[in-house]
Amino acid sequence: MRFHGCDLRKGRVSLPNQTYVLTCVTLNRTALFTDWPAASSLAWEIHQIGQSDAIESLAWVVMPNHLHWLVQLRTGSLGQLMQRLKSRSAIATNRLNGGQGAIWQKGYHDRAIRNEEDLRNVARYIVANPLRAGLVKRIGDYPFWDAAWL
Repeated sequence: MRFHGCDLRKGRVSLPNQTYVLTCVTLNRTALFTDWPAASSLAWEIHQIGQSDAIESLAWVVMPNHLHWLVQLRTGSLGQLMQRLKSRSAIATNRLNGGQGAIWQKGYHDRAIRNEEDLRNVARYIVANPLRAGLVKRIGDYPFWDAAWL
């Protein structure tokens, strides 16, 4: 059985004040964010969106070919949030690289955080991705992450 992007959206709910872990992947898993300007540009877009009233950005990490983001949704929907991030980051990345068109795969993965889960542990797990991927030996050596508590 094969799943398609529309299957991921079935049953998706965007609840105000719910906390989610969001993951999106670059088109064809291309490592677009290995260079400083592109990764910095995506980090800036995350920061800008995090300053809006729509979400509270709790933690994130930019990996070479994907992004993990822990957010508390205040208004709007997850779809609107991800469309905004993907659109703005694609424009910025294409401007830097002289490219055009999509840089992200369609869709995204989301997971609602249960009330009993410790948000700090979820944030630690997110920002430790570069360690688990073998990109650095210490998280402090990886520049493209942030967490409200760390």
